[in-house]
Amino acid sequence: MPDVEIDAGNVSVLGSLHLPAQFEAVVVFAHGSGSGRHSPRNLFVASVLQDAGLGTLLLDLLTPDEEGNRENVFDIALLARRLAAATRWLGTRDDTASCSIGYFGASTGAGAALWAAAEPDARIAAIVSRGGRPDLAGPRLTAVRAPTLLIVGGADPQVLALNRQAMALMRAPTRLEIIPGATHLFEEPGTLAQAATLAADWFIHYLLQERDAPEG
Repeated sequence: MPDVEIDAGNVSVLGSLHLPAQFEAVVVFAHGSGSGRHSPRNLFVASVLQDAGLGTLLLDLLTPDEEGNRENVFDIALLARRLAAATRWLGTRDDTASCSIGYFGASTGAGAALWAAAEPDARIAAIVSRGGRPDLAGPRLTAVRAPTLLIVGGADPQVLALNRQAMALMRAPTRLEIIPGATHLFEEPGTLAQAATLAADWFIHYLLQERDAPEG
């Protein structure tokens, strides 16, 4: 995937942009702690979305120097600002300006995705969280308008409990999908593929089908 450099205020963030020959939507990935645009798990999910006709933008929301400070990894407001900057950047490009935008967040990246989507001017059409920490978006959860899918491993009880707590606060259409036997990183055979298929179906419905539905 071609590398891109995005101005995010006082720093530039690096991303990998993949655009199919024909596409109407782009999913922006917000990675979790210690992970970036080269994460094998997120690259796999991105490949499934690409096969479904979706564009993808995988980001390094922190610079290499910043990653060394664990406080930055949990600075959800910082991560969300950079995610929003990347979303605005898509709006400046001729090939992506008219696209529907979705967010895919993993671990702490899910908190950043929901935080960014809660901004009054955010135009995010769908969100998927995989093994995410939506609770880190805190009081902003009530302001999220995008339909949100929470995917959690059945063998990840602490994160499952946090997702249920976050879901109770959300007003947007929200669904919780539990992958039996999956732990936090979805390393068990077949579990990541299940999560990727659920994500693709969610994005196809809310980014493509609803976009093409006749107004009534």
